[in-house]
Parts: sequence; structure tokens; C-alpha cells
Amino acid sequence: MLGNGILQICLSHPDILEVLVINRRPLKVSNPRLKEIIHQDFFDLSRIENQLTGYDACFYCIGVTSPFVKEPDYYRLTHDLTLYFANTLAGKNPGMTFCYVSGFGATPPGKAGFMQAKVKWLTETDLIKTSLRKVYSFRPGLLKPVRGQNYVHRIYYLFKPFYPVFRYLFPGFVLSLNELAVAMIKSATDGYYKKILEVKDIISVSK
Repeated sequence: MLGNGILQICLSHPDILEVLVINRRPLKVSNPRLKEIIHQDFFDLSRIENQLTGYDACFYCIGVTSPFVKEPDYYRLTHDLTLYFANTLAGKNPGMTFCYVSGFGATPPGKAGFMQAKVKWLTETDLIKTSLRKVYSFRPGLLKPVRGQNYVHRIYYLFKPFYPVFRYLFPGFVLSLNELAVAMIKSATDGYYKKILEVKDIISVSK
């Protein structure tokens, strides 16, 4: 859902000339700005890495539903895969900005919190240590989908009438996917003084 919504905003944004999507299945989206690579093994980019040069930013939106994944697998898919992508891209694009979609409430080990929150925090921390020029971690909460986007779980449609209420009651937790996408674009083009953006930061940058 994240990748699809962010892609939709990117393809219509005036500051973006080209978008490359690395995907396991064709998107079935036709747009002159869009280039697509179909690749099955995300842990081995060696066959396509020569096609990954010449890009200014990476919007990394890969995620996994943690309640259904054991901790070792969650760590591998969340931390190890993210760092593999980041290091591969850093070698091909020394000036690249890496925008990572983390998670609300990412927490250092040793503090109370869910397993996935600790893994997200470790991933954020290790990304900053890479040779990438700039790294920004975005911690969204409850997201309102982009109008007309695909790949949206039906539960989000149930929430739709209540988003204004949720936004009023929980301003530090609720935002739109449009705001997240625009904040990522602006951070990549203009920079931001924080490396980790909470919901209120994301909303502020997107305005």
C-alpha cells in the first residue's frame, strides 16, 4: 500500500523526472516517467545493479506485517534487506538520499516496546552509519490512502469516514499517504534538519 500510494504521488509531482520501481510483479501502470525492473530475489541485486545508477533518491517502502512473522525472519526482512539495498545503492550512487519508511514508536533495545519497534530503530540507526549522503527515516502512524490508489486493505475503507475525527483527536498519529509522499520528496530535494521525522514533522514538511 505504501509503495503504491507514494508512486502515484511521485508520478504526478513536478520535481520528479523519472521513477524506477524494483518489483516482483508488473505494476500494470503506464506512465512516461516510470521505468520498471521485475526482479525476484531482493537479497541478490547483482544481476540488475548496473541499472541502478544515476538516481538522486531512494524511497524505500518494503515492509512486512510483523504479527505473522517470527522475530528472526522479521529482522532479516526489515533490517538486513534494508541495509543490503542501502549499501548497494550507496556504491552505485554516492550522492544518493535514502528515505526509509520506518514505523511509529520505533524504540531502542532495552526500553519497553514491541519487537518490531526495536528492529525498526536498529535499522534506522544502522542506515545513518552507511556511506549514503543523506538518510531520513519517516515514522508514520495511521495513514489515509491516496484517492484512487490500488492495493489498499479493506479495513482502511472502514476508517475513511472517521479520519477527520482521528486527526483531531490524535494529531501526532494520523496523517495521509499524500503527506508522507510529499514530505519524502521535499526531504530529498530540499533537505531537512532532522534525520528522523515523526508524524508532526512529516505533516509540517509536506505543507
